[in-house]
Amino acid sequence: MKPNFLQTPIEYLKGVGQHRAGLLKKELEIHTFQDLLNLFPNRYLDRTKYYKIQELQRNNADVQLIGKITHIKMVEQKRGKRLVATFRDESGVMELIWFRGHKWIKDNLKLNEPYVIFGKTKWFNGSFSMPHPEIEALKEHKSKLRSALQPIYPSTEKLTNANITNRMISGLMENLFKETQNNFVETLSIPLLESFKLLPKNKALFNIHFPESGDLLARAEYRLKFEELFYIQLQLLMKNLIHKSKIKGYPFENIGNYFNTFYKEHLPFELTGAQKRVIKEIRLDLGSNAQMNRLLQGDVGSGKTIVALLSMLIALDNGFQACLMAPTEILSVQHYNGLLELCKDLEISISLLTGSSKVSQRRVIHENLENGSLDILIGTHALLEDKVKFKNLGLAIIDEQHRFGVAQRSKLWHKNELPPHVLVMTATPIPRTLAMSVYGDLDSSVIDELPPGRKDIKTVHRFDSNRLKVFRFIRDEISLGRQVYIVYPLIQESEVLDYKDLMDGYESIVREFPQPKYQVSIVHGQMKPADKEFEMNRFIKEETQIMVATTVIEVGVNVPNASVMVIESAERFGLSQLHQLRGRVGRGAEQSYCILMTSHKLSENAKTRIQTMTRTSDGFEIAEVDLRLRGPGDLTGTQQSGVLNLRIADIIRDHEILKIARACASQILKEDPSLDLPQYLPIKNTYLQMAKYRNIWNYIS
Repeated sequence: MKPNFLQTPIEYLKGVGQHRAGLLKKELEIHTFQDLLNLFPNRYLDRTKYYKIQELQRNNADVQLIGKITHIKMVEQKRGKRLVATFRDESGVMELIWFRGHKWIKDNLKLNEPYVIFGKTKWFNGSFSMPHPEIEALKEHKSKLRSALQPIYPSTEKLTNANITNRMISGLMENLFKETQNNFVETLSIPLLESFKLLPKNKALFNIHFPESGDLLARAEYRLKFEELFYIQLQLLMKNLIHKSKIKGYPFENIGNYFNTFYKEHLPFELTGAQKRVIKEIRLDLGSNAQMNRLLQGDVGSGKTIVALLSMLIALDNGFQACLMAPTEILSVQHYNGLLELCKDLEISISLLTGSSKVSQRRVIHENLENGSLDILIGTHALLEDKVKFKNLGLAIIDEQHRFGVAQRSKLWHKNELPPHVLVMTATPIPRTLAMSVYGDLDSSVIDELPPGRKDIKTVHRFDSNRLKVFRFIRDEISLGRQVYIVYPLIQESEVLDYKDLMDGYESIVREFPQPKYQVSIVHGQMKPADKEFEMNRFIKEETQIMVATTVIEVGVNVPNASVMVIESAERFGLSQLHQLRGRVGRGAEQSYCILMTSHKLSENAKTRIQTMTRTSDGFEIAEVDLRLRGPGDLTGTQQSGVLNLRIADIIRDHEILKIARACASQILKEDPSLDLPQYLPIKNTYLQMAKYRNIWNYIS
């Protein structure tokens, strides 16, 4: 078979034609023979057993019988007519019923000929009947390329209405296999096939569509899942290799005065082992000739900021500038204030650039950036504006990177002749399986221990009926000089969902905690930045004891004196959001608390989320549970939903296969980076074909 034969447009397959091709393209994205071949079944029906009429049970299972039609009649009913056929086998009699399509069925059924029928039975008035059965002459049934396990393919309402049924798709698949003579090019190397006892490609594809047995179906699924995950990993790892060999970076060879002075004299606390390990990994990257492209994961409060600063100081020691981009103004301001405080004894110029920076400030920042007198620039998307030009940007750090699109990030790379080194940070732990797939082309560092002396946050679940006790507890904490967050999921009253609206909540809190004894701040996404900052600052300066807010405080607000986080309608939040919110407390030396308030009505998923939060504070464990509950699509935020567009594998269920596939791809590239060895020829050819017709970014949005 010619290598590009599978790229033949689908309309040229026997039984398709222009009209059906149009529907298949629109509804299932089937444009070519290859696309149809990769339309894998959702499930299988066991067609191994043929029942007798007397063996039928009153259940909802599909059954298959062999018998003859001995009589056909049309029965009048209140609305329209129904066609009724008498079906017999040697053990008994039942009725077959059709409420539509009478003429075609009547004209095509033959009396006293053996038929195979398949469908769900109904029990009525002491006998069985089968409405709208699948029906096929026994002779034809036996001659078909079919399997005992019948595949059920993905479909849509439009396809069903256009009579493109499961049976028709099975027929098209049969035509495709006859056309290709099941002669498919092997895509994996013989050593791989042998070491994992994988089915050959031909046998795997045949058995996924026409399983010869349950065992062969399982082996076919494994082989095809392995192959899909293997090529995704191969492309990601190859991208990383090419990146390192082709994209040169500035080699930062000096660890000089800035870094050493800060490290030896101004470090506010002893670094954890994990922080030291990560800094070492970053130093090695920065010292090489390749551009660093590293993902830094660390749970809330694990100390990523100090790692970011030490990395920036290495850039400064080598005569370069650095920038840190954050998704919100609040977080940018916090980074700016934090770095100013840490660097107060070093001669370093740091500026802040956000959407609300004044024109006069911007002019000074632009000038100082271009003449090189500004060392570190902190900011939001404002950093990406064309007017922002660096003299020599050596390191770009992106915080909470999943909130920035690919196009936005690439703008930073083009601020220089050579792209700057890139450190991507996230406090939303990414499950290992997702990290291997979505961020598989980045090198990865993890800060997996918290600084010493940090107390675990006590997390409890309370129902709305316990509210008065919760208020009493808040009063006690405030009397000890502490502060409290109360977070709501909605800003305006929702007509559909009966959840407490923020303003209602604010009013009830003000009634419960009256002035002048108590002061309450309010912050939400619809406020002007200046008003938001004013309220935040009141809370930071301890002028207010309670902050009522929406999730705008999810990322980056640092108030060490805040010891209580109350999350209202906690069942409305996702796990990673709950974990992020909890991370806003526990930043000081005092014991901190997170109180999850819910109604008594909880879905199973909501119960799992609440139980997970009260059981563990390990962000990575929480992320794994979140991935299981929500799937990879939702996990990385709306702008990247549907993150993995896989044909047959599932990164949650098949995470073990994913790990094996990545290890194999990594080992092969270590042994033969350009895949030139004869045994890797099938892999190289497939890789080149995929790059031509379907590259990695078709899988990853």
